[in-house]
Amino acid sequence: MTTGQDRAAQPDTDPQDEEPLPTIAEQMADQLGGWRGLVESSIPVVVFVVANIIGELRPAVIASIAIAVLIAGLRLAQRRPIRHAVNGLFGVGVGAAIAWRTGDERDFYLPGILYGIGYGVALLISAAIRQPLVGWIWSVLVAKGRSEWRSDPKLVRTFTQLTVLWGVVWLAKVGVQAGLYLAHQDTALGVARLALGYPPYALLLLITVWTVRRVTRESSPAPLPSA
Repeated sequence: MTTGQDRAAQPDTDPQDEEPLPTIAEQMADQLGGWRGLVESSIPVVVFVVANIIGELRPAVIASIAIAVLIAGLRLAQRRPIRHAVNGLFGVGVGAAIAWRTGDERDFYLPGILYGIGYGVALLISAAIRQPLVGWIWSVLVAKGRSEWRSDPKLVRTFTQLTVLWGVVWLAKVGVQAGLYLAHQDTALGVARLALGYPPYALLLLITVWTVRRVTRESSPAPLPSA
């Protein structure tokens, strides 16, 4: 028979039973959608660039939209996550609609440029007011809504520095695209959109995950020696 004192002596939860953070590889794969997600999100843009080089604007727009819808449909039919496919379809659809309306192929890339400028500025502003956006995104996507990092000055400083890094890189890459857009370098703009899309994003994500996990381990108290 177990006494009330025995029950009281037993801890309700064991810190070792808490679910550990995913590995760096798992976090990277989830945010990027894996290699399949990377490829599928790039295909509509590649189709547009190639079709626009060898043909005209409207067939290129139709081809890029069609392939984006096909990819989303295949993912849905296979009951796979369609978040990345839907995001890609939305981005391609908005750019294609603008390019179709204006008749200028470079306008296909305009929404992405404007989004990049807004995102980069928002990152820097959030860092300036000590509410680093990268930290809040980490809370939502990795920490399951928890925001204990706000009470750790070292983590706040780390997320602030990472947010500044993200903002600077984002504005730099979108600056290159904006320069090509204003110079009417349509083909070069398409190539830059691909080259400056996922590669910098993947590198920033790797740096972020590695840095936060390292700082978190350093901030964790050392376990007490066994009796």
